[in-house]
Amino acid sequence: MTEFLETYKQDLFFGIIIIAVVIILRLLTNKLHLWLAKEKQRKFPGEPLKSISVLKRILNTLWLLLGLISITYLVVDESHQNTLARDFKTVLYIGIVLSLTVIAATTSNIWFKHDIEKKIATEQDPTSFQFLRYVVLVGIYFIGIVFCLLAFPSLKGVAQTALGGAGVITLIAGFASQEALANIIGGIFIITFKPFKVGDLIKVTDTMVGRVRDITLRHTVIRNFENKMIVIPNAIINKEKLINYDMGELKCCERIEIGISFDSDIGLAKKIMQEECKNHPLILDNRTELEKQQGLPIVKTALIHLNDSSMTIRAWTWERNYSDSFQLKVDVLESIKKRFDKEGIEIPFPYRTIVMKKENKD
Repeated sequence: MTEFLETYKQDLFFGIIIIAVVIILRLLTNKLHLWLAKEKQRKFPGEPLKSISVLKRILNTLWLLLGLISITYLVVDESHQNTLARDFKTVLYIGIVLSLTVIAATTSNIWFKHDIEKKIATEQDPTSFQFLRYVVLVGIYFIGIVFCLLAFPSLKGVAQTALGGAGVITLIAGFASQEALANIIGGIFIITFKPFKVGDLIKVTDTMVGRVRDITLRHTVIRNFENKMIVIPNAIINKEKLINYDMGELKCCERIEIGISFDSDIGLAKKIMQEECKNHPLILDNRTELEKQQGLPIVKTALIHLNDSSMTIRAWTWERNYSDSFQLKVDVLESIKKRFDKEGIEIPFPYRTIVMKKENKD
């Protein structure tokens, strides 16, 4: 035992130093993680700590791998030491690149998010910044991956090509699917031509109505009135005919239609609908000065259809925005129904006539 210790005393001493260094580095990394998390919460309350946790895991894994390679270096023969030295440099290089990539992406993300919040607070359009944020983040991660590939000789040619001007386009066209490219191009078109922006109230279909929350490289996110997030790929939303309630003039016209029976008084039904709509607090007087002088009503009504078992009367009302329009419609439908019941205006429902035939038997 004494002879073994004397023979390998120097290697054992260096091995203990390596283990101690790895332990100290992991402890310092954990301390750094706690300090960064505390500072981030102090300066940016409510900001997620996921990126700091990722950085902590990268560094702890890096120290462990470097320690294992260093200990292995002490026990292998000289023919393998050069290979281990190269592996040590490669792991150290990749660890540094990954750490810098996470730090750069996190810093950029925080800067963009807070700049977007400032624009929203000052009622400016944050759409371009929000889209540019994703472009920058994708660019940072792409460059980080490319620099990691440079550490491997067999992949160095691919990485150098990717860093070239035309190489980026070639790689994207080669590895990305047609659908992914269509979504990216669709996002660029949305940002360029701005059929809608973040915060706008839009209607894509009858079941997809809500406010735009985010526009990414791949999709657009809409929050509907049920507080559910609707994720629509940019390539699809670019093809849809959508309604933007916040583009241009906000006021809108609501058409309220109710069917009455043929026995009901048309004039009384139109009068009730006019009165209920006119008395609603959200109604907007959209008449011109000439129309006011002529005494035209605020709410226009007309008989528009003669159906099989009913007559359809429509009232046109104006409101300041889409939200007021929706609220007015649901309110007056209820109040009109109550007035119709009180005034004897019948809203028809299907009738069924059953004829019983009795066969005569001789």
